[in-house]
Amino acid sequence: MTEQDKPSGEGQHAHRQDLRVFKGVEAWVFDLDNTLYPSGSDLFPQINERIASFVSDLLKIAPEDAMTQQKAYYHKYGTTLRGLMSEHEVDPDSYLSYVHDIDYSNVQQNPDLAQAIAELPGKKYIFTNGDRPHAERTAAALGISNHFEDIFDIVAAGLLPKPNREAYDKFLKLTGVSPVRAAMFEDLQKNLTVPHKLGMRSVLIVPPGAREVFKGDLDLEKDSAPEVDFITDDLAGFLKAVVGSLR
Repeated sequence: MTEQDKPSGEGQHAHRQDLRVFKGVEAWVFDLDNTLYPSGSDLFPQINERIASFVSDLLKIAPEDAMTQQKAYYHKYGTTLRGLMSEHEVDPDSYLSYVHDIDYSNVQQNPDLAQAIAELPGKKYIFTNGDRPHAERTAAALGISNHFEDIFDIVAAGLLPKPNREAYDKFLKLTGVSPVRAAMFEDLQKNLTVPHKLGMRSVLIVPPGAREVFKGDLDLEKDSAPEVDFITDDLAGFLKAVVGSLR
């Protein structure tokens, strides 16, 4: 890695408010759920309910027990799907189709976000642990579909979810993205660990009104969260600020 390619402030928190570290970024990588749309849009709770329903039907257990089993799979395997595939040989296509059969009517068009994404220099990608059809429907509901180069979903990742290193490696190989010239936006802190180690600028998306709470928790100890470069509860506003800093 050349001096020019090294991300500014790598491993430090000093640049959290210095948006100039985004200069040179050529690829902007966005998680989907609770990142490109706010958590209040009610999509993810619907997906969780569908997952619990799938587990309940498959294992012939009560819905409340299915919720418990679902969490156990998630913590052990990274996703419920991977747990079901490993322990019950579940067909991934059937599972993904079932759990993403949800109502998107609560997702509102977001012209501010669309404009901010459009003004970012370089290519933009969606990198999700969900599937492509879900990402396409969500992006269409938000009015941001036309601004992305591609969608990298759980199927493209070989059904291996973030935060597994292999998922990121597959994404980089498929897209040709250089991590030291990329930025990653995520609502899960653990999913930023690998991108940050690879040299990406990392942005943690938190629920509206929660930025100062999260920032205070992460700043209790210096470098308590080295994988998080920036925290925001307003993605569109943050991207507008980034665009402004690049002019």
